[in-house]
Amino acid sequence: MRSVASRDNPHFKALKKLCLSGRERRKTGFALLDGMHLIAAYTEFHGSVEEAIVSESGARHPEIAAYLASAKPGGSVTLLSDALYAGLASVGTPSGIMAVVNRPRAAHGLNQEADAVLLDGVQDPGNVGSILRSAAAAGFRQVLLSPDCADAWSPKTLRAAMGAHFQLDIHEAGDLPGFLGGYRGQGIVTAPGAPVSLYSANLKVPLAWVFGSEGLGVREAVTEAVRLRVRIPMPGATESLNAAAAAAICLFETVRQRLPDSRASNPLDSRQGRPPRPAV
Repeated sequence: MRSVASRDNPHFKALKKLCLSGRERRKTGFALLDGMHLIAAYTEFHGSVEEAIVSESGARHPEIAAYLASAKPGGSVTLLSDALYAGLASVGTPSGIMAVVNRPRAAHGLNQEADAVLLDGVQDPGNVGSILRSAAAAGFRQVLLSPDCADAWSPKTLRAAMGAHFQLDIHEAGDLPGFLGGYRGQGIVTAPGAPVSLYSANLKVPLAWVFGSEGLGVREAVTEAVRLRVRIPMPGATESLNAAAAAAICLFETVRQRLPDSRASNPLDSRQGRPPRPAV
């Protein structure tokens, strides 16, 4: 274990750069995981980390101490003063441990016959991470991000995804119109005023769900490559939904329809203004 106590230390500067710079993460192929939950998720799917970074107070925490003693880090261990560690941490209450890891590459190439989630210009890292988390939970495996999406491997995105990254094939800087053009399933996007309700659409076929940016939605070039547009019924006065919330609704309606005991009845439709009749 090596100790670092100065902000001028070259290794600390390298860690700081890795924390702040997407370009540095792409150049080195590394990502920085914050907290035991993310480290445990990475270890489960990809093995040992390259380096563990621990604060002086974090090293005294029973869970972190047990992790360091178990030789799970595999690589080196760097001890930082609490003040230096706080300079790296992206949250107000530091976890006490971080890890440098190799960013996992997608285990599989793009599959134009399988379910997919496509993100078009989603620039908020919290939304990107939340959508990745919903995609993994819903059983979607491949995710394509347009070049102008938030960095999938930034600390904020990783924290929001809560380990979902390590269950997914993530393809950054993807050609969304190109993928949709050759997709053998059904491309689908939400659009206000679309004639088809989400709850009456057939979601049992292979789907490529497209979700757009928080302010601009899905670009025209991407929308034109999509076969089906649906609306999310919203009986209330709210005009729109957060991108991550909309994605979760759509992905889990897909799950609901595919369940073996899924019923034909649909939830409240905004045009009808009333719930469906109970099944007889």
